[in-house]
Amino acid sequence: MNPQPSSPRAHSLRRRLLWLVLAAIALASMLQASSTYRTALQQADVMFDEHLQEVARSVRGGMPLTAPAGIGDGRSFDFLVQIWGPDGTQIFSSNGPTLPAQALLGFSDISVGGVRYRVYSLQTPQQTVQIAQDLDARQARARALALQAVLPVALLAPLLMMAVGWLINRSLAPVERMRRQVARRAADDLSPLPDAGLPEEVLPLVHELNGLFDRVRLAFSAQQQFVADAAHELRSPLTALKLQAQALRRSVDEGSREAAIARLNDGIERTIALVGQLLVLAREEGDQGAAAQRQRVDLQDLARLAVGDVLPQAQARGIDLGLAPSGTAWVQGQPEALQILLRNLLDNALKYSPDGGRVDISLAMHEDAPCIVVEDSGPGIPEAERERVFDRFYRVAGTTTPGSGLGLAIVNAIAAHHGASVRLERSQSLGGLKVEVRFPSAAAGANRAAA
Repeated sequence: MNPQPSSPRAHSLRRRLLWLVLAAIALASMLQASSTYRTALQQADVMFDEHLQEVARSVRGGMPLTAPAGIGDGRSFDFLVQIWGPDGTQIFSSNGPTLPAQALLGFSDISVGGVRYRVYSLQTPQQTVQIAQDLDARQARARALALQAVLPVALLAPLLMMAVGWLINRSLAPVERMRRQVARRAADDLSPLPDAGLPEEVLPLVHELNGLFDRVRLAFSAQQQFVADAAHELRSPLTALKLQAQALRRSVDEGSREAAIARLNDGIERTIALVGQLLVLAREEGDQGAAAQRQRVDLQDLARLAVGDVLPQAQARGIDLGLAPSGTAWVQGQPEALQILLRNLLDNALKYSPDGGRVDISLAMHEDAPCIVVEDSGPGIPEAERERVFDRFYRVAGTTTPGSGLGLAIVNAIAAHHGASVRLERSQSLGGLKVEVRFPSAAAGANRAAA
């Protein structure tokens, strides 16, 4: 047996958001620190060069031939100073290594005794001044200054990360609170979720959940009512079957036994028909018909099939069953459910029409809206009762025709799932009941199917 594929692992929105934001802050801080470090090094290098120029200009302006303050042994961060006269004679030299006498004017880098120096040379008519600085010590000082410039960025990044983490957790706190509220709910608690304090991005989800809770609550209520009604309606036929079985057991002769068997079979057939109608109604009221795949259906073809299904019943009672010729009438719907609707309409019309009566079915278009019209020659339904006959198990007072009171309830449920309306009137031509099922217009049906 092949192993079941594992479902993809759920991810935490908070964790993912935190990692992405913290990674962005870390990357931005690294780029900022790197840029600051390079800029600080460049600025320190420019500052040290300007310092060399200032020292050279001060020496040119009349520096005494003794080591000035700040001029040391050349191995530290201090300066080396050498001065030559116009004839190339060295006038002054500070402690430390001797620099080459032939120096380039301006800035240059030289190496003496394995030590690199940054040198600035300045020439005047009276003398040539050469100022040098240990390049390694200078770069070390520049790096120290650059690190000092980077330090605020390095300290600010963790503080910023903690602040962002706190803000994200605080922003997602309403979602976590909503999760805890849902987790603590009882299975039968379908009250709306509170939406106070929720962010705009979560509000649509909460509203949709509340809408779902409303639909589930209505479905539960309908199912509970349906179960109660079904239990009540099934009690009578099952009791009748029990009594008929007892009568069959008490039968002493062949004639009474055959009559009891016939009555029992009739009761079983009626119970089977009632259970079948209950299942159809449960499916339609459970919204399975609405959820089924819709397609373009020709009502004329479905009407022919429905007439063929009930034709033997009409012929057995001598009822004139006719389908008026008409053009095609297309609707968007579920073929099986629509065929059940037509068959229930015809079954009701035949059931309540007298022997030798008449039942007509026709299709028409009213303002681009397809309509099904079924008329019969039966007693009809009083106007005061026409709204109540759509209730489950309701039957008009005084009716003697066998039935369960579910036919029009099924018709109404299927019509509602297809966006159609059902109207009951008196038939002007046959005198009985006229049932009109009007579907949405072609444009509305297309939009409904697309949705």
